[in-house]
Amino acid sequence: MEIWDKDLVSIQETRNLVAKAKTAQHLFSQFSQEEIDRIVLKMSEAAQQEAERLAKLAHEETGFGKWQDKVLKNQFASSVVYEYIKDLKTVGIIQNNLENKVMEVGVPVGIVAGLIPSTNPTSTTIYKALIALKSGNAIIFSPHPSAKHCIVETVHVLTTAALQAGAPDGLIGCIQTPTLQATNELMKHKDVALILATGGEAMVRAAYSSGTPAIGVGPGNGPAFIEKSADIPLAVKRILDSKTFDNGVICASEQSIVVEKEIEAQVVAELVKQGAYFLSKEESENLGKWLLRANGTMNPQIVGKSVEVIASLADLTIPKGTKVLISEQNTVSIKNPYSREKLAPILAFYCEENWEKACERCIELLFNEGKGHTLIMHSTNEEIIKEFALKKPVSRLLVNTPGALGGIGGTTNLVPALTLGCGAVGGSSTSDNVGPLNLINIRRVAYGVKELEDLKSTPQSTQAVEVSQTDVEDIIRNLLHQLMG
Repeated sequence: MEIWDKDLVSIQETRNLVAKAKTAQHLFSQFSQEEIDRIVLKMSEAAQQEAERLAKLAHEETGFGKWQDKVLKNQFASSVVYEYIKDLKTVGIIQNNLENKVMEVGVPVGIVAGLIPSTNPTSTTIYKALIALKSGNAIIFSPHPSAKHCIVETVHVLTTAALQAGAPDGLIGCIQTPTLQATNELMKHKDVALILATGGEAMVRAAYSSGTPAIGVGPGNGPAFIEKSADIPLAVKRILDSKTFDNGVICASEQSIVVEKEIEAQVVAELVKQGAYFLSKEESENLGKWLLRANGTMNPQIVGKSVEVIASLADLTIPKGTKVLISEQNTVSIKNPYSREKLAPILAFYCEENWEKACERCIELLFNEGKGHTLIMHSTNEEIIKEFALKKPVSRLLVNTPGALGGIGGTTNLVPALTLGCGAVGGSSTSDNVGPLNLINIRRVAYGVKELEDLKSTPQSTQAVEVSQTDVEDIIRNLLHQLMG
């Protein structure tokens, strides 16, 4: 009887995938922009056609979110992302500045390691495949084990379309036996050029410590500040739209509401009117025990679950039709689960004396968790919006829009993306919404415009002023005249 070591099998599988991808990417690097674009188009069309089926597979396998909303995310990843990237120049000469005599050439990085989370498995796979191939790269996916089957099927859909459009075999790969050892092998492999990491904080840290260049994101913990000039009913609608979309699994979704004392009663009344349920102190304590595990990480039992499921876990009785659970809070700490990221329809609620104190509270929440990610504000006061823009440690300040869909570029004009950089403050290598241009190197061809003599020449402002003999005589005459009185 043969005994298979799963870890060893997964490592060997990963090495085989990298070897195959290396050969395929070498061929692909010789494709023209037009040939690449044709392949990306066919992949986009195939993903759009399968958007509903893949959404249902993801929901059935993970139990997270709502399949109807996952359809929209798959359509966003395949259609909206495609429309944004389709005309980008990514390979060959991408810019030629004749005046400055600098030409830019897009160069693929090579093989990209695509780490895929369980929260947005199919949409993230579609998005990463499109941007990787658009930039002339190969991509190998490392699926989250709890979303393996839907990710593998998504890769199959994309690979079939790419091959039919002329892509080299092996350009898109996926680890079929996902293990921690396989992921580590992929991230540290000498032929992998870049890691594109979306997932938990520990996984992103591992990507950055692998020795391979990485683009990753940290957790989101975006506060939503409602300033007194805001349209309160519309602000509440947007927040609830965002927090209930796919049961809150998008990391840019709101995690807290912060209001000024002056409008607290109005906001609370509007939240209740639109379907929010404010927990009592006792209910907050009971639910709080379910939000975090003993090791301080989010409890997967509440991730992406409906309010009804969450209420039953914590033995809560809530009104029928409740959309979101809200807990009133006045502290922020790593031990306070309500002041941290909650990928579920649960919000913290903070009330502050004025907008300055609200600003400080938002900063406190972000430094507790989610720094560098996203902040949402609802206001028509441009001066206060500017103050927030200048002071907040975030890469995205979203104004008058739902956080989840605004952050990924669905309801804003940000680059449409499902990997959102958090900048240096958040431990990320970029603050961008990641797109194809983040996955290429740019080779610059610079023509000489000066000679050594030009660099040696003294600037006109420091040159000695030439003075004629006549000028010297006039200066002496004037001085003598002054001395003689």
